[in-house]
Amino acid sequence: MNSIRILSEKVAVRIAAGEVIDRPSSVVRELIDNSIDAGAHRIAVSIRSGGRSLVKVSDDGIGMSRDDLLLCIERHATSKIHDLDDLNNISTLGFRGEALASIAAVSRLTITTRRKGGLVGYRLRVAGGKVQSIEEVGAPEGTTVEVRNLFYNVPARKKFMRSARAEADNVIDAFTRIALGFEDIHFSLETDDRVALNLASTKGLVPRLSMVLGRDVAENMAQSCGAVEGIRIAAYLCSPQFARTRPDRLYVYVNKRNIRDKMINKAIIEGYGQRLMKGLYPQAVVFLDVKPSVVDVNVHPAKQEVRFRQPASLFRKIVEIVDSGLVSKVEKYTTSADIERTEQIAEPSQLSWHETVASPEAPHIISMGLEAHEKEAKEKPLLDERVRVIGQLNGTYILCEGQGGLVIVDQHAAHERVLYDRFIKSIKSTSIEVQNLLLPKTIELTLREKRLLEEKAEVLAELGIEVEDFGGQAILLRAIPSLLEEADWDVLMGEVVSILEEGKGGKGVLLDRVISLFACHGAIRAGDPLTREEMENLLEQLSSTALPTNCPHGRPVCKKITYYELEKIFKRVV
Repeated sequence: MNSIRILSEKVAVRIAAGEVIDRPSSVVRELIDNSIDAGAHRIAVSIRSGGRSLVKVSDDGIGMSRDDLLLCIERHATSKIHDLDDLNNISTLGFRGEALASIAAVSRLTITTRRKGGLVGYRLRVAGGKVQSIEEVGAPEGTTVEVRNLFYNVPARKKFMRSARAEADNVIDAFTRIALGFEDIHFSLETDDRVALNLASTKGLVPRLSMVLGRDVAENMAQSCGAVEGIRIAAYLCSPQFARTRPDRLYVYVNKRNIRDKMINKAIIEGYGQRLMKGLYPQAVVFLDVKPSVVDVNVHPAKQEVRFRQPASLFRKIVEIVDSGLVSKVEKYTTSADIERTEQIAEPSQLSWHETVASPEAPHIISMGLEAHEKEAKEKPLLDERVRVIGQLNGTYILCEGQGGLVIVDQHAAHERVLYDRFIKSIKSTSIEVQNLLLPKTIELTLREKRLLEEKAEVLAELGIEVEDFGGQAILLRAIPSLLEEADWDVLMGEVVSILEEGKGGKGVLLDRVISLFACHGAIRAGDPLTREEMENLLEQLSSTALPTNCPHGRPVCKKITYYELEKIFKRVV
């Protein structure tokens, strides 16, 4: 008996559908692509239960005739290409002729359409790939596609769908990624009959960037352009100060098609270079205008992967464009606070002996000041010994004389540990000090981030943060922890959202990670000059913490160089 046999058409169609449609966001992406290819100027998307019960996409495109309507749900039926040569010159978002057939195979599908100039419209109903009815109806010009009960006949796939909120977040992400590349089209999105996004058409990209990413981010973007191997590149690069802990704000487009490409993402990050701390990712939008002959978009049914003919040269060019764009706009990213802080930092070769160093012209004062300081300094406990503060190095390190040698303390890491313990104690005693803002601060977020903050309101309240809806994509910050009165809350809230989005661990883990973040933002910085009294107080507070050896992120707080090591350095011992 033969063991190999041809699958039935019913099974083959559902297997193929799984490659194209894996969740509601895939449905939204494919239907919007069709609307754009149909020349739509307005596209409206509506979902319910995260798209699991309903996905509806309406457009004012060219519409379809009755015969086209019946053909569009057949596999490999498309108006985009006609022969093999067309695969080398694809200029549309869709071309495979699989989307509607795949959607129809795993849902209850209704398509209502009327061609431009047509007298009547038509409505087609399909369930599980089988045509139920087709009828004449009154309808506006364009096409409306309703997808209900997705995966109702594929329980294995339906079982692995996520919660309604998670699926809605994926839909919002897919929607905004497409909308960002087509600023001349009006996009709107409703979730559970509530308007979530309404993106009016614009004449330039910057207004659309502002709508999707927020005004502050858009205003801090530098533009850089270039070309290589028939590819024109336009990069919109946000200041490193807006970097995030996740690469979710890296947008790459090839001929306006949003793609996910590790090589290009790596090139963008490499272009930022040392402007970014390890573990942080920039916010950037990169457009590639490519000749169809030098790129292959027919790699995967989802059409989000592409292959370039000369990837190495493209990689180098993107790195160069990003780097030059950031260099040319470096003055834009330097704030008055940055300049003031830089002026306060001593040269690396200088030792700061508090107020005892008057000027470089009086080097003898150093020894006099140190002598006087040794008489006045008080011993402070640090770890397992008592130390005496003798100075501050480069506005960053506290130098102490210990019982067995020189102890160097990182002032930022030390203060982080102190603030972290203070936050923990405040939360445990439910007596965290809250500062009500006289003038509440408005913070712009993406819709997804705003929804997340609303869901995590209880966690924020425990931390002393009070927010409320301010309409659109903005929130109003009404109260903050007193210890963070001087923090930059535009940046801080973005990082808080990133932690909450990851959602790793339970509530306790989330609180701990956010508290660690708060401690970092509230701590004194490298380059902040401290008086002797301030340094002594910091060491005293550090000695009473639960873990004075390390900051909340694991970095060491202090380092001891023994007298023996010093004597070896100066060849006093062999």
